[in-house]
Amino acid sequence: MQTSLENTESKTTPSSPVMAPDSAESMSQFHNLEPLLEEIERSCFPQGKTIVVMPAYNAATTLVKTLTDLPAEVVDEIILVDDGSTDGTVDLALRHGLTVVKHKENRGYGGNQKTCYQYALEHGAEYIVMLHPDYQYDSRVVGIAIQLLRLGICDIVLGSRIRTRQEALAGGMPAWKYLANRLLTITENIALGQNLGDFHSGFRAYRREVLETIPFEQNSDDFVFDSQLLAQSVYFQFRVGDIPVPVRYFPEASSINFKRCMKYGMGTLAVLARFWAQKLRVRPSKIFFSKKNDHDAENRVQLQ
Repeated sequence: MQTSLENTESKTTPSSPVMAPDSAESMSQFHNLEPLLEEIERSCFPQGKTIVVMPAYNAATTLVKTLTDLPAEVVDEIILVDDGSTDGTVDLALRHGLTVVKHKENRGYGGNQKTCYQYALEHGAEYIVMLHPDYQYDSRVVGIAIQLLRLGICDIVLGSRIRTRQEALAGGMPAWKYLANRLLTITENIALGQNLGDFHSGFRAYRREVLETIPFEQNSDDFVFDSQLLAQSVYFQFRVGDIPVPVRYFPEASSINFKRCMKYGMGTLAVLARFWAQKLRVRPSKIFFSKKNDHDAENRVQLQ
């Protein structure tokens, strides 16, 4: 008896939802309105071209994982800038259809980013996301960061790795790095008048206007490039926000050692000093002269 009932249920179970006539008619009318609704959405929230840039160095073992999690529907192009890798990063990126730019020699983390942003702007990007191809940052949240830019809520969106201390340490962040991050982030929030959770994240999204205004070409080729770019963003009054981004720490994920971290921390403090010297007009700095202002451009050349 049980078998016959199961067979009866399997025969009567519809393969697709069945709607009452009035419901079906309403749905039909709704589908007819879809093109109009999509047009209204496009006019209210312009899409624009979104480009993900990946500063890469020996990322062959993690690149595919990063690409797999990246939501393809929100990205128009991926540009990978290889900084003199000695593994198969370039060949792997080409096989997956990425636009690849290869440095003949290693230019440093900041130097790599300069090429990333220059190519993204040249390729017509309205929104640019920097994503490390080392699978450290969860690339599933790229669409959320882009939407905040499109809605005009932020001009820059950072991925915060530190929602709670327990979560950051459980994710593998070394205790000394967590402490250094907290001290520097608190100092930068006070000095720059912000309230960000993580000033040192490698997950960043920008509106085109930000990179067209900030003279990032004048920045360091080392890791302090990131601190300079955020100080510049605040100086030019761009709106900076953040979202929580899960991170993973493992041997293949890029990271700097204690010595490099100390050098980066001192460099960041120097950036804050230059920021206030510029604000107080004590000493002008070429990194705070807008690319859109001809007078600033002339001053920058004189300072060089």
